[in-house]
Order: sequence, then C-alpha cells, then structure tokens
Amino acid sequence: MNKKINGTEEAWENGLLGEDLRHAVRAPIDINALHEAVGLKTISIRMPQALLDDLKDLAKIHGLGYQPLMKQVLTRFGECEKKRLLREEASRASGHDESDTEHDDLSVACG
Repeated sequence: MNKKINGTEEAWENGLLGEDLRHAVRAPIDINALHEAVGLKTISIRMPQALLDDLKDLAKIHGLGYQPLMKQVLTRFGECEKKRLLREEASRASGHDESDTEHDDLSVACG
C-alpha cells in the first residue's frame, strides 16, 4: 500500500507530487479549438510542382518541414511588402519622389 504524501507546496516543488506517470491522464484535444486559439487557418493552395519541389529542398536544407518554411516565406514577404508600401506612402506624404531610386521591388531586401 502506498504511503500518502501530504499536499504541501514543498511536495509539489520537489516532485514528490505531480510527477508519477501512473496517475497521468491524457487530456482530450480539440484540434480545431487549438488552431483557433493560436490563430491558425487551414487553407488549400495550388502551385507549380517545380516550386513545391524547390520549397521542399530548401526546407530540408534548413532542417524544417516544407509547410513551416512556406509560413516563414509568406510571413517575411507580407512584412516586407507592408514596410515597402508604408515607406512609399510616407515618401509621397513628405513630397519625396521614390522614382529616383529604381529597383525591382521583389529583389530588394526589406528593412
């Protein structure tokens, strides 16, 4: 018969209570509620096979799955594009002409 351990703060802190896997129960997970709580939305997207292959190769090089890599790529693009548009708007509002600096918007790193 197991000896009862008093539920003191010290017993919890030193692991006498709460760490015995015999008493652990897996809580049910509502994956949809979890995704909603962290702001994730499932989408479907069609893309050229060659692009998907390139993304998978890049993901492997970086030690990621291709879907997390795609999220990083899209996040970076979105942030860069917003910054670029805000800079253009600020430049127009201040009367500066950004056409003096010619560049391909997609090839310039944002900052």
